[in-house]
Amino acid sequence: MEPDARPTLGAPTAPRRMLWVSLPDQRPRRELYWMSRMPDTRVRALARQEPVGDIDWVPSTYVRPIRRFVEAGALAWVRGLDEQDPADHDWVTSLELCSLVTGQASRWRARARRRGTAVRQAVITWENLPDQPLYRVPPYRQALVSCRDADLLLCMVDAARDHLLANGFDDERIRVVKPGIDVDVFTPAQTPVQEPVVAFVSPLAPNKGIDRVMDAMRIVRRHEPDARLVVAGRGPMLEDVLREQERTGGAVRHAGSLDAHGVADLLRSAAVFTTAPRPTWKWTEQLGLAYLEALACGLPITSVRCGTNDEAVHAPNLLVDDDAEALADGLLRWLRDPAGRAEVGALNRARAVAEHDVDTQCAAMGAAFADIERR
Repeated sequence: MEPDARPTLGAPTAPRRMLWVSLPDQRPRRELYWMSRMPDTRVRALARQEPVGDIDWVPSTYVRPIRRFVEAGALAWVRGLDEQDPADHDWVTSLELCSLVTGQASRWRARARRRGTAVRQAVITWENLPDQPLYRVPPYRQALVSCRDADLLLCMVDAARDHLLANGFDDERIRVVKPGIDVDVFTPAQTPVQEPVVAFVSPLAPNKGIDRVMDAMRIVRRHEPDARLVVAGRGPMLEDVLREQERTGGAVRHAGSLDAHGVADLLRSAAVFTTAPRPTWKWTEQLGLAYLEALACGLPITSVRCGTNDEAVHAPNLLVDDDAEALADGLLRWLRDPAGRAEVGALNRARAVAEHDVDTQCAAMGAAFADIERR
């Protein structure tokens, strides 16, 4: 075949055969898990840690000169991708346009096509910053450029589509499917919680605002002395949480790092869910799966307005300014109104089931792939 010739791409044989190229810090039960839940799809994954789900795992290591950045910003390349036979796969898929593994996937697909093997490429993206600073920095920009002809750009939020269009990507290749959560795991408490318990479930990092939440809770306890904050997660601000736990005699409690069932149990023990995200130089809140889990558990939400978290947190839930007083006022709004909590909680649960059921959303993701395959 001539170097510039393109192999013919038709509908793949069922089931769809996908090669997933993981980031070194890929979080469980997210994008890779959703791919494995798509109908008629078999997934092989190059990943450092064993993934959750029915997945053919290829244990992989990474070349990682520095560890300063994580997730899509990781300066890391996966080993072993070139050992995968393109003839065994219909798709190669990765997370985020500028991740270095996406650049690897693009090059792997290009070599396969030059050799006459038809493989499609998909990139999943949450990115909501049209002017993402990483896009200007080699080698992230090289990865971005390499996937401009990806067959499918699957957006997890509406803002990701806007960001793609602003960066000149082809609208015909873009699909938006919101993420799903297991609404059979994340269910409301059988009896509404009456105690003034606030839940925070998020990484304990500055951009997630646990410090702002703890400041707000000090104000809340001036008005509601029995109010308590339960924190789940880990990260660089863990020591701050533990100091506050000791200082308050347990009014703030760190519950550890929990699995899905543990998070669901924590949410069912709370009256209100909160976070306080704040932007960084290369990130702003995109959606936040913890919001969806709180919705499914029938909790009202008070959070700080940041990025596009309004795609998850709809009125009458509360998005407030990044200010401890404003956050405290929003928390007190729900803590003082059990009837209002119950009403909003029921609305939240209904929306989670209608819009974010994992089986429904994974089927919709599969439909997005099938739509491209029919073209």
